[in-house]
Amino acid sequence: MTDADSDAPLRHKLKMARRKAVQDAEVASKPILEKGLLMVNTGPGKGKSTAAFGLALRALGHGWPVGVVQFIKGAWDTGERRLLEGSEMVRWHSMGEGFTWETQDRDRDVAAAKAAWAKAQALMADPAIRLVVLDELNIALRYDYLSLADVVAELKGRRPGLHVVVTGRNAKPELIEAADLVTTFEATKHHFAAGVRAQAGIEF
Repeated sequence: MTDADSDAPLRHKLKMARRKAVQDAEVASKPILEKGLLMVNTGPGKGKSTAAFGLALRALGHGWPVGVVQFIKGAWDTGERRLLEGSEMVRWHSMGEGFTWETQDRDRDVAAAKAAWAKAQALMADPAIRLVVLDELNIALRYDYLSLADVVAELKGRRPGLHVVVTGRNAKPELIEAADLVTTFEATKHHFAAGVRAQAGIEF
């Protein structure tokens, strides 16, 4: 063993100690201990809803009641719906009738979106609920099924301490501006392009 090899553990320890000091100082500089967040998962890549429901599971693990409203794809029999809908800690509402190319009826889509938004407003007003998932709300906004200005105003004016996560492609700039956290999911590679259809347990 060379001298350099024998010194490696000490060098690593000193490097990590310096890094920890920087990290601790960065954390200490943040004055806000808790804040209800508006989070947006968007972009063309897979995983937006998956991440939102992972967040819901985390919240449930901390004993938080969770509300879920599914816009657009509410007719789907998904794994997350099977698991969470029956929980007494979850208020689950699948209120869409399918993607717009499936219904082919704009009036029906608008009516479904408005009913889903009314349910979302009720969940956000319930002081018992700590997290609300608005799955595929971005799609309803993209097709102008709801008033963007009204939705953004309601989300910005939500009660203190409430966390909301919005999913769906093509998030509107106004919603992105209002959000505290925005994650864009990129489509680097997808098995669908190679001919693999959506699979239970993976896509739904």
